[in-house]
Amino acid sequence: MLYFAYGSNLNHFQMKRRCKDSIFIKKIKLKNFRLTFRSKYRAADIEKKRNSFVPGGLFEISKSDEKKLDVYEDFPILYKKYYFSYYGKKVMTYTMVNKTVFRYPTRHYLNIVKKGYKDCKLENKFLSLALKEKI
Repeated sequence: MLYFAYGSNLNHFQMKRRCKDSIFIKKIKLKNFRLTFRSKYRAADIEKKRNSFVPGGLFEISKSDEKKLDVYEDFPILYKKYYFSYYGKKVMTYTMVNKTVFRYPTRHYLNIVKKGYKDCKLENKFLSLALKEKI
């Protein structure tokens, strides 16, 4: 199955450790969404926003990888699954169930995400934009 990562799972080392069968395919954009950070965990989330997009990584994952991600993402309590179509193929990602206010991520978490941006060759300006949200 295809999985869209936009937060710490962009980090190839972390993703491989979490999902041993995962294969990074390419970077893509999820249209009409924006990146934000929220919850008591200060984790990445996406929310609908017209004329905006979230850059991310497209991964091929196995069924067992999906089950591991479900546990890590605390599905269906913290995150729910969101499906979209990319060139006719079904892609799964996660979005938070309870949308809290913006919470600036911890330095450790942010460093994992930044390494993921580098791994997937994403432009840092989109991450910087998400971090400028008012607290």
